[in-house]
Amino acid sequence: MFPKRCFPCPVGVALILGCFVVSLIPEVIAQDTKPQPGPPSANQSEAASFQDIERQVLQHRAVEALIWGMPAVNRDLMYQAMLRETKGRDNQMLYWSKLLDWKNQTLTPNTDVIYLTPHFDTKEVGPVVMEIPPADGGAIVGTIMDAWQTPLEDVGPAGADKGQGGKYLFLPPGHTAKAPAEYIVLPSSTYKGYALLRSIRRSGSDEDLAKAVEYGKRIKIYPLSKADNPPPTTYVDAAGVLYDATIPYDIRFFESLNRVIQHEPWLERDRALIDTLRTLGIEKGKSFAPDAKMVKALNAAAKQAHHYLDGKYHDLTKGPFAPGSRWCFPERMGLVFKAAQEQFADPNFYPVEDRGLLLSFIFFLPKRLGEGQFYLLGMLDKEGKPLDGSKTYRLNVPADAPIRQYWSATLYDRDTHALIRKMSHAARSSQSQGLQVNKDGSVDLYFGPKAPAGKESNWAPTDPQAKFEILFRFYGPLPSLFDKTWVLPDVELVK
Repeated sequence: MFPKRCFPCPVGVALILGCFVVSLIPEVIAQDTKPQPGPPSANQSEAASFQDIERQVLQHRAVEALIWGMPAVNRDLMYQAMLRETKGRDNQMLYWSKLLDWKNQTLTPNTDVIYLTPHFDTKEVGPVVMEIPPADGGAIVGTIMDAWQTPLEDVGPAGADKGQGGKYLFLPPGHTAKAPAEYIVLPSSTYKGYALLRSIRRSGSDEDLAKAVEYGKRIKIYPLSKADNPPPTTYVDAAGVLYDATIPYDIRFFESLNRVIQHEPWLERDRALIDTLRTLGIEKGKSFAPDAKMVKALNAAAKQAHHYLDGKYHDLTKGPFAPGSRWCFPERMGLVFKAAQEQFADPNFYPVEDRGLLLSFIFFLPKRLGEGQFYLLGMLDKEGKPLDGSKTYRLNVPADAPIRQYWSATLYDRDTHALIRKMSHAARSSQSQGLQVNKDGSVDLYFGPKAPAGKESNWAPTDPQAKFEILFRFYGPLPSLFDKTWVLPDVELVK
């Protein structure tokens, strides 16, 4: 023991401290040998940079693929809705026995006609025949298209048969056998295709509606191989069915695109997309099985593409049809129609972007635009403000509208371009029963969440929680529409 008030000698203290220091040496050495945080190496920086560039390239390719593939996916979604909801099949006649209601969720359809949309497939059965009846008890207006919605021919009074009726023959890719002389021959670069047909009513009466349905069911479809004794056409009624073919801006879009790639031959004009799609996991002859990382990337790209297309769609309002008008028929869209009508034959012009934009809000391309029908698009009121479903608007349709058949104004959801869901009706037309006509022959139409008092027959409802758009249709348009001696006024806010 140490004496009272005494401390260990300096030698003892040194020994104690020395032992303590020695005991710490292993820990200090261990800390010194651990990797210390610091700036990344050149290799680490290059790897991170490459991964970021790779992600950007992948997203860019997916956006481009979505825009390019829009026409084929648009058609495939309608085909899938038929399979899923009606149990209809290829080479049958899908039709609506009633005027369309909101359950038909296709892109900007017409609710004043009877629709018939047969889907063809020549891969297994060979050439397919579609017989259009003569315009003796009605009229069919429509177009036959391939799997990319490229128009092959119009039918009916404004089509190749000139209202005399005819047998249209849809040929598969590479078909070389000579077709019989009595057919209107339509060589196609794809196996699948479909026809968008409308049976036109003479009036808005129930009797004429029934006649339009009956007349439409005179159309026949069968394989050419059975032309000597054609089997009865199978008619599949989609009336009252929730038929959703709106564009899904997510992984489902690429699943649909893959279905098309697997079934159809590559077109020469699109061969540059073969490798692009391969990097997205879409390759002919192989299953499309994206992992979680790729699904996330494709979902993000689809969302970005949607924003881009929506912005381009908004720009369409900058192309007025008549000077000072808010109604538009954009010149760029006219160029798409022209290119498609020529099967994109011009080697120096392939409007993929405008085609993708157009087919993101409509679902067919006519062979002869302006002969059977014409359209004006309205998204803004007279003051240049977007059409708001919580407000009420008036549209005055002047007398002597430039039509041989009828006009109509149909409302759509601004976001989906489909009929506004859960609404009692979507349009008013010159054929609407009880339509009130002014003394000067003009008609005042009203759009809003509630009908103005006494104007129910001239009113179409809107969703107060959403914006909307209008397509004004002219069936059998006359020259005064195009020379603009007759001009449709702008939509005005009712204050």
